[in-house]
Amino acid sequence: MRVPRTFVFVDLSGFTNYTAAFGDDAAGRILSAFRSLVREIASERGVRIAKWLGDGCMLVSVDQTNAISFALDLEDRSTDVCAPLSLRIGIATGYALLFEGDDYIGSAVNMASRLCDVAGPFEVLLPTMQLERLPEGVTATQYGEVELRGFPGSIDVLELGGHPVSQSINDTGELWTRTPFG
Repeated sequence: MRVPRTFVFVDLSGFTNYTAAFGDDAAGRILSAFRSLVREIASERGVRIAKWLGDGCMLVSVDQTNAISFALDLEDRSTDVCAPLSLRIGIATGYALLFEGDDYIGSAVNMASRLCDVAGPFEVLLPTMQLERLPEGVTATQYGEVELRGFPGSIDVLELGGHPVSQSINDTGELWTRTPFG
């Protein structure tokens, strides 16, 4: 089944060199803190962790603004938690094949992964043509055209920044104030 989704790929940049310099235990502590932070923010922003990729991860969202907010929140909050390492993030939106019920295959998945590869430290990249709507508090600046392995021609890309405004994903507050018969 083909479904519309937004995919986010995150890479903990410099992890291999950090492991070589400071050892497995130190690297494991950073990775553990990183994964805890990803879980926390994914829950807050309503995105799902699709899979862990060693020192990175792939996330999926049914709403692009939630995915963008997740990425920028993670970038901001990881600065202290993951120091001295930084994040690189690629985001892409499109239809993908939901494969065997728990994996995704398609151009949007591949594009998000390749954008993560192209991103530098503390960069969040998204194809210009795929931007639907920026969350409140988020800015987009022209990054330029990039060549992505496996894609014909160059792709115009935006770099996202700013601080997304926190909004409740599931507003259930009213449920606590109503009487069962009112």
